[in-house]
Amino acid sequence: MKTGYVYIMANTRPTLYTGVTSNLVKRVYQHKRNSDPFGFTARYGLHALVYYEVFDDIRNAIIREKQIKDMKRSEKLGLIRKHNPLLRDLYNSILDTPPAGGLPE
Repeated sequence: MKTGYVYIMANTRPTLYTGVTSNLVKRVYQHKRNSDPFGFTARYGLHALVYYEVFDDIRNAIIREKQIKDMKRSEKLGLIRKHNPLLRDLYNSILDTPPAGGLPE
């Protein structure tokens, strides 16, 4: 089984983007660097990791991502603010434990 993460990126408005990945550090780094210049997070400047959940199985992360995407905006903001009231960027907190294979390039 592969570890999975559901995450939410935001900007200062906040506009929100919910995604799923097996490598949270690498994926957030890609969002911050605008690796896909035509992608949603690049177009709207979503560079702050404001929320994430960890799952032992990527399949459960995918299920949870769909649940979060089905939530109303106000419910998503409530979920985020429950764990991160100031909407701080959590990226540095996940850098403490680099993924297998090292940090992204």
